[in-house]
Amino acid sequence: MALSLYDLSVPVFTRGLGQLTHLLDKSLAHAKAEGIDPATLVEARLAPDMLTLAGQVQRASDASKLGVARIAGLSAPSFPDEEKTWDDLLARIAKTQDFLKTVERAQVDGQEERDVVIKAGGGEAHFTAQRYLLQFALPNFFFHVTTAYDVLRHKGMPVGKLDYLGKF
Repeated sequence: MALSLYDLSVPVFTRGLGQLTHLLDKSLAHAKAEGIDPATLVEARLAPDMLTLAGQVQRASDASKLGVARIAGLSAPSFPDEEKTWDDLLARIAKTQDFLKTVERAQVDGQEERDVVIKAGGGEAHFTAQRYLLQFALPNFFFHVTTAYDVLRHKGMPVGKLDYLGKF
């Protein structure tokens, strides 16, 4: 049985966002137990030229909602990057998951050859929808989810590989 474009996108993004929520929930519980101000985590980053934890969550949200919308030929909801608190980050993830729930299989499957054009590096990048998903959208999404995990680990949060991967 072949995998469909829908199977490779919506459920994968949805699950990844769920794991990101789990990472945030576990980290918040630890921060509260240890008297760590969660605001310091929201603004934490791995290096001065990298995005904060908030920025990583925002980009994971964007990568998933824009990824699916572009493949399906839909308009993705616009979320301003204004998250400043832990609750804001969780709400951003939830809004993204809510959007993904509205995308039907029939809107995605069969769109493998749809032209997808994105603005990148002062120019444009042209893809088929399938190539865009596999070579840009998914790697971009997982880069930001992984980096959010790395920021939390770097700040001493007790999250591990199975927290990132989830239950099987």
